Amino acid sequence: MDWKQTREPADAWHMTDDLHAEHGKGDPFAAAIRATRMSMIITDPRRPDNPIVFVNDAFLRLTGYERQEVMGRNCRFLQGPKTDKSMIDKVRDAIAGGTDVSVDLLNYRKDGSTFWNALYISPVSNDHGELQFYFASQLDVTDRKRSEHRITADKDRFEKAVKERTKELEAALEAQTTLLHEVDHRVKNNLQMISSLIVMQSRTMKDDGIRQSMTTMLERIEALSTVHRRLYQSKDVSKFDVSDFTRDLISDLLTASGRSEIKSKLELEPVIIPAEKATPVALMVNELVTNALKHAFKEKPDGTTAGSIGIKMSQPDGHFKIEVSDDGVGMADASGDASFGMRLIKSLARQLRADIEWQDAGPGTKVLISMPNEPQQQGNMS
Repeated sequence: MDWKQTREPADAWHMTDDLHAEHGKGDPFAAAIRATRMSMIITDPRRPDNPIVFVNDAFLRLTGYERQEVMGRNCRFLQGPKTDKSMIDKVRDAIAGGTDVSVDLLNYRKDGSTFWNALYISPVSNDHGELQFYFASQLDVTDRKRSEHRITADKDRFEKAVKERTKELEAALEAQTTLLHEVDHRVKNNLQMISSLIVMQSRTMKDDGIRQSMTTMLERIEALSTVHRRLYQSKDVSKFDVSDFTRDLISDLLTASGRSEIKSKLELEPVIIPAEKATPVALMVNELVTNALKHAFKEKPDGTTAGSIGIKMSQPDGHFKIEVSDDGVGMADASGDASFGMRLIKSLARQLRADIEWQDAGPGTKVLISMPNEPQQQGNMS
């Protein structure tokens, strides 16, 4: 093995001795420092105040000083009023501890102009580990720092603009939500007024058929009132929890019917639909449940009218599915257009782009509805 490969790393500083060249101008290391375009200095910590003992021409060009103005001085003369004191302390601590240090410092030229200095300082020790010099390189990184400051300023301006815009949008949304709540509240009051008028008018009707039609219309209006009550109670009036509505609706319809012997079986997954779909969905469910209450539970051979109405809601594949079933006597003309209620259900289904199917449940009737709906979002509507 070549003997040069076995020497200690510290000897690298003395390898120029093997070339038998004079120190100074003939020393390749010194010649490289003189020739490089990177600003470099060497200080001597063995002398008072660690003065500069070597400076290359690149340093003089960078700072604007003459060589005689630099030699023998501590390099702190490059510091000024805007130089970061914490970075100065970092350099001072590294020199005191004899360790490397790398910092970006704002330094001052002879003419008072500033530049950002990427300063790197490294200690140089002899074979016995005794500190001999500090070697320091300087690189003007003013353009980089300006770009960083520009990016930071742009980022701050952007974040401030985003915060201001977000605040404006939140205020606008709050105002819009308040307005929508007020509109829904007024609509609900108007629906209640219409309901009262229908009740008063129906009492004056002697024809049972007309009175029954008005009662059916009243039930539809009350279903709409339930929709608006749910919207009014919600924080987000753009969305509607159809499952919560259905619980309210079935309870109201069973109570209003006075048919305590009929029970409800509910399997309702949380399903959120856009508010604009709330009314047609509500009317459709109302119509199906009301129809079952009126026609499915006629007197059975054993003399009883007991039974149950089941409602299932789910969204397994991006389609909102509703199943309304009963265990009553079944429908004689489930697919026909005989009644207004049937025509209304089919019209609502077309409006919602929903598929609807009537099936014989044996006993009773089952109605299956499927319509497209957006994927469900996690979170509480209330």
